Amino acid sequence: MSGLWDLATFEQRSGAMTPGETLPELFLNAVQARGDAVWMREKKLGIWREWRWREAAVAVREIAMGLAALGLQPGQTASILANTVVEWVLVDVGILCAGGVTNGIYPTDSEQQVVYLCADSATRIVFVEDEEQLDKLLEVRQQLPLLQHIVVFDMKGLGQFEDAQVRSLAALRELGRAFDAAHPGEYERRCRSRGPEDLAILVYTSGTTGRPKGAMHLHGGIIWTLRRIGVHLPQMQGDERMCFLPLCHIAERMIGAYSSIGAGSILNFVENPDTVAENVREIAPTIFFAVPRVWEKFYSAVTIGVKEAGRVQQLAYAWAIGVGGRIAERVLARRPVPWLLRWQFRVARFLALDNVRKIVGIHRARYLITGAAPISPDLVRWFMALGVPMLEGWGMTETCAIGTINRADAIKAGTIGPPMEGIEARIDPDSGEIQLRGRNVFAGYLNQPEKTAEAIDAEGWLHTGDVGAVDEEGYFRITDRMKDIIITAGGKNVTPSEWENELKFSPYITDAVVVGDKRPYLVCIVMIDQENVERFAQEHDVPFSNYASLARAPEVLALIQREIDKVNAKFARVEQVKRFWLLDLQLGAEDEELTPTMKLKRKLVEKKYASQIEAMYPA
Repeated sequence: MSGLWDLATFEQRSGAMTPGETLPELFLNAVQARGDAVWMREKKLGIWREWRWREAAVAVREIAMGLAALGLQPGQTASILANTVVEWVLVDVGILCAGGVTNGIYPTDSEQQVVYLCADSATRIVFVEDEEQLDKLLEVRQQLPLLQHIVVFDMKGLGQFEDAQVRSLAALRELGRAFDAAHPGEYERRCRSRGPEDLAILVYTSGTTGRPKGAMHLHGGIIWTLRRIGVHLPQMQGDERMCFLPLCHIAERMIGAYSSIGAGSILNFVENPDTVAENVREIAPTIFFAVPRVWEKFYSAVTIGVKEAGRVQQLAYAWAIGVGGRIAERVLARRPVPWLLRWQFRVARFLALDNVRKIVGIHRARYLITGAAPISPDLVRWFMALGVPMLEGWGMTETCAIGTINRADAIKAGTIGPPMEGIEARIDPDSGEIQLRGRNVFAGYLNQPEKTAEAIDAEGWLHTGDVGAVDEEGYFRITDRMKDIIITAGGKNVTPSEWENELKFSPYITDAVVVGDKRPYLVCIVMIDQENVERFAQEHDVPFSNYASLARAPEVLALIQREIDKVNAKFARVEQVKRFWLLDLQLGAEDEELTPTMKLKRKLVEKKYASQIEAMYPA
């Protein structure tokens, strides 16, 4: 491999994946192979605590036997209602080693969503993170006749609380130790009770267009998928990973937690969602998977920082990123990099780029992975200009997180790459839909055979709902969701995601939704980046008292208009946005407008802000 990645000391390393045909077997073999090596780290109260494989194995065994003591039978479901913490992983594996099925529930879900997910999955036992999540479950447990027990990770604030149905995770482990001693061989029997064709996990899809659907993934399909991840996203024992995205989401579960069991990489858990930027600099992951919103925030922070730097630093950065950009373009075009440009890049790294990588926390990264949402090709090129390959891939809940992926030695920015080994993909000639077939495709939707039949045809092709194209080298590109394509009043087909991705490249904009179906022109609802826009307002003496007043300030409106004008210049007149409106509410993970990966929900936004949209179309 020549060019940029030589200079960035990129290495394509891959360790042998742990053997095993089911997740319990994979875990037991991983423990036997790695013993006292570090598996997980968590930061609590400013201190990093290590979990070694043997120590984690003890916890998993006690949890599994505690579940057996509580009466959980092989094939029955236990749910986890918690944020991304070490206990999530330990309990997930414990449920699987008890022969159970794991179902994840987002901690931001409402009480009634919790009722539906527990009832639909026939959940017997629910694990909750803390007092807040316990209160949520206690409010609705009368609506869940199958619910038998509730287990709490963190008992802070519950010292005097007593309830026959509720116990702590520590108490469950103690129960498990006693049950294990009284029933020798039961743990091993439970671990062997599931085969490759048995159900392992349920992952519920978004319910924005109907009730959520429980995607069923079998042990064999997950193991097959993990082996493909090991080939295309190589990692090995000792690699440092960050675990911070929701473990309910299929991507963090497969590419993060389960892949670490297979490969032996170290999972580092951030202190809380607000400390990701700080923790990534401490961890300095060697492999870093994140969603586009995270990459956009890193880029925005650097862009704003450069604007505030001295003139000499600005010039050094501009020259250095220019050199990196020229090399990135050659690598993308698969052209050789001249020795002079290589030498210039070494100087560029010394002057500026190495510092930028340390500021972001990617100075040790061999490669970056982006997925779960479209990303701007310019953002991929920027990270490549820093000297770090960014591999954009595509997958769905129904495909066990994988489908296509760019290769480090053959990246095409703006594409999701070719199919992974053993996976077939095609474009439907009539609808333009991407369809996929492989062992990674899920087993169907729980309790919804009609939805399963709609998703998977008689030949095993999954109808993804994504519209795209494929080039002569087999690289796929997604243009939009079939249901999101806009047809204007003039009959012009518009793919809003392309315009939105360009706009999100702005450091002042977090997300956007373009609207215009059956309308005379396009309009846009914009969510600003609070931190960067506040900084802009302070630097330009713009008065504001809260988020709403900031979003209404004329100077901020003018700032966003300039960003929109830049994007409009890249599109034909009929594809340009004529008007926009800024969301004047600060949205967080608990708000219904955002997905768990912090994307705006298009249909819900259009419905909830219908009056604001109508106001942008004066009679």
